[in-house]
Amino acid sequence: MKKRILFVAGRELSYSRTHIVYHALLAQGYEVVGCFPPDRSFKHYPGLIWRAVRAARSCDLVLVGFYGQIILPFIRLFTRKPLLFDMYITTLDTMVYDRGKAKPGSLMARLYGFSDWFTYKLADLTVLETRAHIDWFCEVFKVPAGKMRRIFLAVDETQIFPLPAQREEGRFLVHFHGEYAPFHGIKYILRAAHLLREERDIIFQIVGKGITYDQDRALARELGLDNVRFYDTVPYAELAQMMARADLYLGIFGDNDRVLRVTTNKVVEAIAMGRPLVTARNEPVQELLTHGESAWLIERADPHALAEAILTLRADPALRERLGMEGHRVFQNHCTMPRLGEEFAAIIEEMTAHEG
Repeated sequence: MKKRILFVAGRELSYSRTHIVYHALLAQGYEVVGCFPPDRSFKHYPGLIWRAVRAARSCDLVLVGFYGQIILPFIRLFTRKPLLFDMYITTLDTMVYDRGKAKPGSLMARLYGFSDWFTYKLADLTVLETRAHIDWFCEVFKVPAGKMRRIFLAVDETQIFPLPAQREEGRFLVHFHGEYAPFHGIKYILRAAHLLREERDIIFQIVGKGITYDQDRALARELGLDNVRFYDTVPYAELAQMMARADLYLGIFGDNDRVLRVTTNKVVEAIAMGRPLVTARNEPVQELLTHGESAWLIERADPHALAEAILTLRADPALRERLGMEGHRVFQNHCTMPRLGEEFAAIIEEMTAHEG
């Protein structure tokens, strides 16, 4: 009999992670009861929790998605159904080690960490995106890894997929998109652009808006960059068209510790497009990608290394093609929505096997 899954998340259905998990579960044949807010505001959480608690009664399993650290304790309080937590990212890592909202070891940092530890303890199983991330979580919170599962990040390949190149003759376009989180290290991209200012064919395309936007735009003005084009955030459905213009994609390059623990959507979106990627070398990325084979990996927070990588790949079209093809092969094997759905389905079947 088809299982009925309650999927409750703190982000709206149009948010990429919510959208991908929801549709991946539907494709696996589950009846999915979706319970999502209309936007990212916390003000919707009381009503959201109330609807979810009521819906849980008729479901076989509850999946709590991002951002679930506030939602999950209330769900657990009112239901004993199997509870799976797609943590996605941790509050401690985001708020303390990336955004600097509290100093490590401070009371506020401990409260952020407590929210991650407490939801892990309440959930029956918790999902993170890499083994390295799981190892870090278990080390920091002194918990066993038996309640953790790895599922690589995925991309909706109906929206992000290889498109015919839309390149301009005589121009080498380097693309980055994101929410300007500190760990993205956009300032290092801009400093690399400054180092390459005499290479008149190399143009940078930066798409998005967020936390460090004003600082980064100020740095671009200070450096007098005329080889960088800034674009506001575009709808996800239009992103692939902008990416198709580029010869090379950029991942993350920041100098804080969060860079060491994540792959990020932009890395997976680059390999989904079948184009060459340059990103910082870390353990999570290397669970998926190999330097010189499926991506070009450099040291983080190093604009000289980034500039050198761009020059190397501009000069070698065959290398770019190989990186793009091998990266896309990795994507097809590990990061598609069907693959993510299969991984979630295996966990759900494991968790509900004993249910009456």
